[in-house]
Amino acid sequence: MRLRAPEAHRSNAVHAGAWWLWALGLAVAASRTTNPLLLGLLVGVAGYVVAARRTDAPWARSYGMFVRLALAVIAIRLVFSTLLGTPVPGTHVLFTLPEVPLPGWAQGVRIGGRVTAEQLVFALYDGAKLAALLICVGAANALASPVRLLKSLPGALYEAGVAVVVAMTFAPNMVADVARLRTVRRLRGRPTTGVRAVLQIGLPVLEGALERSVAVAASMDARGYGRTAAVPARVRHTTNVLTLGGLLGVCAGSYGLLAAEGAGYGLPLVGIGLAAAVAGLWLGGRRTVRTRYRPDRWGARSLLVAGSGVAVGGLMVWAAGYAPDALRPGVTPLEAPVLPLWPAVSVLVGLVPAWVAPAPGLVRDGVRGDVRESVRGDVRESVRDDREDAS
Repeated sequence: MRLRAPEAHRSNAVHAGAWWLWALGLAVAASRTTNPLLLGLLVGVAGYVVAARRTDAPWARSYGMFVRLALAVIAIRLVFSTLLGTPVPGTHVLFTLPEVPLPGWAQGVRIGGRVTAEQLVFALYDGAKLAALLICVGAANALASPVRLLKSLPGALYEAGVAVVVAMTFAPNMVADVARLRTVRRLRGRPTTGVRAVLQIGLPVLEGALERSVAVAASMDARGYGRTAAVPARVRHTTNVLTLGGLLGVCAGSYGLLAAEGAGYGLPLVGIGLAAAVAGLWLGGRRTVRTRYRPDRWGARSLLVAGSGVAVGGLMVWAAGYAPDALRPGVTPLEAPVLPLWPAVSVLVGLVPAWVAPAPGLVRDGVRGDVRESVRGDVRESVRDDREDAS
């Protein structure tokens, strides 16, 4: 029996928040280890899901930009380690750079000097962890529609959500505009590289960004953006206390989860903070007067996608407690990293969205899909009429 991707319709579309929970679960897993084999497995899982389930929307093309940024982070980390050194002691000297003499008040800081294999391996592990975090965030940007994510935000966060969505969509739209203009210039036989070409491409790109900003402002004004309802002062004060306290609890608990020693108190703090923040946001939503047209639902597929990411993060946090040496290979002395079995199996749970999420080729965006089918039908009828006339 041949397996096929599920046919996409509105009831099985994956919620945008589910993609972010999945990606954040992978990011939590990446923050608990410096093992390059596990980090490479996490990056491979994220890349496979993105390749299998992203659409052809402009914001979905930003994943490659995040990958290049991650590679640049690793390179910058290695360069800084080479020039400035690290506190990691090493015995395997690779080469020696000319050392710049520094005054006494800069004791502990050096520029140049010996470069050891241990410090480069330590910098590589550290940079690979940060690069994996960036790639996980890039996967969420490539899979979750920012517009649908904005629709799902609570009313209290609507204004901040609009600003975040506009900021998130600016870079992908700019990349799409640059690619489109370069293609047009190439078809017309004009150069696409060099300073002159960059200047000639940059002006239309800025003009398009300005036009989009004006269009967004006009649509927001037409929809009554910024209207608020009158609520009692007691409700406002309670909302502020719950929201601020909840967010502080989430921040403290997240620090505990990401730190090596705070896994015990991090999870309870996150739970208490989320409960308080949700209550504050629910009360704050009473001030916002707005409606939702066909809101997205949390279906079984969305729960599976979000649950797979949470499972990866939770299992990796648990594995950091019983196998810390396998998750953080030592560099003094140098030793080859090994791939631990159960943490690697835990990471593979993140592949669940590649099978439960609808295939992008089958997803139709509401009315636009119906319009495309109507246009295709009209074209087929026109061709059929021309053939009958010719015969």
